[in-house]
Amino acid sequence: MGDPGLFKLQFAPFSSALDVGFWHELTQKKLNEYRLDEAPKDIKGYYYNGDSAGLPARLTLEFSAFDMNAPTPAHCCPAVGTLYNTNTLESFKTADKKLLLEQAANEIWESIKSGAALENPVFLNKFLLLTFAIQALERAYDDLCQTEGVTALPYFLIKYDDNMVRVSLLKHYSDFFQGQRIKITVGVYDPCNLAQYPGWPLRNFLVLAAHRWSSSFQSVEVLCFRDRTMQGARDIAHSIIFEVKLPEMAFSPDCPKAVGWEKNQKGGMGPRMVNLSECMDPKRLAESSVDLNLKLMCWRLVPTLDLEKVVSVKCLLLGAGTLGCNVARTLMGWGVRHVTFVDNAKISYSNPVRQPLYEFEDCLGGGKPKALAAADRLQKIFPGVNARGFNMSIPMPGHPVNFSSITLEQARKDVEQLEQLIESHDVIFLLMDTRESRWLPAVIAASKRKLVINAALGFDTFVVMRHGLKKPKQQGAGDLCPSHSVASADLLGSSLFANIPGYKLGCYFCNDVVAPGDSTRDRTLDQQCTVSRPGLAMIAGALAVELMVSVLQHPEGGYAIASSSDDRMNEPPTSLGLVPHQIRGFLSRFDNVLPVSLAFDKCTACSSKIWDMSDDETI
Repeated sequence: MGDPGLFKLQFAPFSSALDVGFWHELTQKKLNEYRLDEAPKDIKGYYYNGDSAGLPARLTLEFSAFDMNAPTPAHCCPAVGTLYNTNTLESFKTADKKLLLEQAANEIWESIKSGAALENPVFLNKFLLLTFAIQALERAYDDLCQTEGVTALPYFLIKYDDNMVRVSLLKHYSDFFQGQRIKITVGVYDPCNLAQYPGWPLRNFLVLAAHRWSSSFQSVEVLCFRDRTMQGARDIAHSIIFEVKLPEMAFSPDCPKAVGWEKNQKGGMGPRMVNLSECMDPKRLAESSVDLNLKLMCWRLVPTLDLEKVVSVKCLLLGAGTLGCNVARTLMGWGVRHVTFVDNAKISYSNPVRQPLYEFEDCLGGGKPKALAAADRLQKIFPGVNARGFNMSIPMPGHPVNFSSITLEQARKDVEQLEQLIESHDVIFLLMDTRESRWLPAVIAASKRKLVINAALGFDTFVVMRHGLKKPKQQGAGDLCPSHSVASADLLGSSLFANIPGYKLGCYFCNDVVAPGDSTRDRTLDQQCTVSRPGLAMIAGALAVELMVSVLQHPEGGYAIASSSDDRMNEPPTSLGLVPHQIRGFLSRFDNVLPVSLAFDKCTACSSKIWDMSDDETI
């Protein structure tokens, strides 16, 4: 039986207050730093004793919780803790909460036994966070804080001498209370607002007091120091003071039993759920979610994947039809943030079923311009993408320009605009309907040494290829005539088409025997339109983007040696696999081949004579 004149002391537990910034910082560290690491992490929070009446005692964690050297907010006391972040829900559920609590309690107990808690009382306020994919007295207290270079102290000693109040640190208790044998007074920075109960920080301090002082003092007088500002006036009148009888446990070697897990919203022992979707910027959430799948690749499947090379690349899509729409969607899947469309057509009623960036409403009123509508739709799908559209024509061989001054001037403007667009982008996709429409962009891109990815469709066949990336003139690449350059000793393979470097690869026009012309003249409707099996464009569009990504992952980029069908059983040159020159697909046989072709020194698009003329602006 206890002493009938004494009341049983109870404590008001902390209520965790985890700021949105804390969760955002945890998300970023999980994706970019922790990944699959479940090792405990040190974090830091703080508590405040000036909250309004009726509010719970809060232990606050902000975005700075992961920086142990970050300053504690003014007039707040720090609390150090440990974060256990699990990788799976099952790990979260099966985590031994009792063991974790005992470990934390043992750490507090060791700091009490060793005296470390006297030197640094912050050790008394350790916490755990388990997550799952946190007047005279005023002057004396202020002076002590100023002397120690802090804005708040979690615990401090109090003594009254000659009508004066003196305060000191816990570690000075022997000298400070010299000669006292019955009772001492201690101040506790108390975050609780309840009129009859102290806050949680007092619990572990009383264990410290009983362990270190019960042999010298029978009781300890506790001042729960509560300091708040209301209507511009400082007020500590709501602080409470009481006496606690110290039990006999001086220097006990055994750790007391521990409690402390915070109850959930239902009052039970379970995890607390936080829904951040309504309080965070939806665009920021979208960006994090888009990047999540890509970053998950780097965790375990492809740890050497350089995502920055892909995300930062600027892509120019010449053609916003069936191929252009599918290429754009795949680029977004890879996290590409800069996509530009060029097309001069309008959306017709036959387009939306095959071209996934358009809807029925886009066909009304004569149809919206494809390039502008495609760019607008990309931004609606993902606001973080920088998408632009240019409604313009590309001059084509075999399609003469009217000799009126207006038409000629417009053609010149189109060529200048095309040159500027190619110059300002890193990768050029040729996705137009006709062969001749690809010629001028191929010439300009070759002269500016831009990576070109070309995709073209037949009825049940397709070709996806990268154009050879010419070396700058100062490196002396020269013409690539098969009669001498190709057969030189730098080609190490036994086959004529083995180990061909990127600067010796051919382009879309290198196998032509005649110059490109009007391919739609005297053709029936089914011959003028690209009639192909509906799934072909999706396959070719996806392969075009994947080819670009593989090229970007190669250390030599566009100059990478071309992989062929013979290399399928060999060690791939990149973490993503082969880097072919061409992919030719045959849907009727469900088969792909990886041919390699050499650049032709008389090519109408990429030969030295053509790009010399292009550099001289005579073409």
